[in-house]
Amino acid sequence: MLARSLATLLLLALPAVAAADTLGGIKERGTIRLGVRADAIPFSFTDTLGERGGYTVQLCRAVSADLKKELGLAELKVEYVEVTTEDRFAALNDGRIDILCGATSVTLSRLDEVDFSSATFVTGMGVLYRNDGPTSFAELAGKKIGVRGGTTTEETLKRELDQAGLTVEIVSIDDHEAALEELAEGKIDAYFADRAILIYLLQASGKADVLTVGERLYTIESYALALPLDDRDFRIAVDRALSRIYRSPMLDQIYTASFGDQQPGDILRALYVLGAIPD
Repeated sequence: MLARSLATLLLLALPAVAAADTLGGIKERGTIRLGVRADAIPFSFTDTLGERGGYTVQLCRAVSADLKKELGLAELKVEYVEVTTEDRFAALNDGRIDILCGATSVTLSRLDEVDFSSATFVTGMGVLYRNDGPTSFAELAGKKIGVRGGTTTEETLKRELDQAGLTVEIVSIDDHEAALEELAEGKIDAYFADRAILIYLLQASGKADVLTVGERLYTIESYALALPLDDRDFRIAVDRALSRIYRSPMLDQIYTASFGDQQPGDILRALYVLGAIPD
């Protein structure tokens, strides 16, 4: 009995595991660290002048401005930390970044690693074909199919191929621009990625006479800002900032700057309405 009592007292004396305090760290440093991608156009990228841009990056800047007011800071510096598809979640977990500002799909398995903000975009897996190549999923049998490794697109593609009973050669490609070149040159027969990214890339590439984005949307996926795990106060602060952005003219400005004349679809418009949660 005495031993048990002593053990209980020792456990009570141990310091509790400190909850993450991202807001406190941001306030103390006077800096917010945004994890950005170099090649996730039009969501997160580096332009030819070395400037960071994209739809999600602009949202993160707007969120940062809102957090600056919430924290009562006269100044809040924004530091950009480049991440990849391989190390982006590790960068959140080890404290290198405060917010992941990329093209990140929300999945249940990822919720074991990170938290997510309210949804910021809706897209899904699409495919880019050559105009003289296969134009349906069934016609891909025996072909070379390009996809970026370590993405939900890769997982979904493999599952779709397996369910359809199709045997193909999957080619892992490092970046979207390289994929467009390989597709145009006939090195691969199709390239799968988020359809919104494919549409933007095709418009920017000037290869519309050679390549076509398929009409089919194979999945519906929501994007969100990935956040440190188990930091409720920070997640609510980010969601509050996003809600204010969704209720303001700033949202249209960010969308137009990122996607030009491409109008948001009905699902995305509904997302913005649902995301405009009252204070």
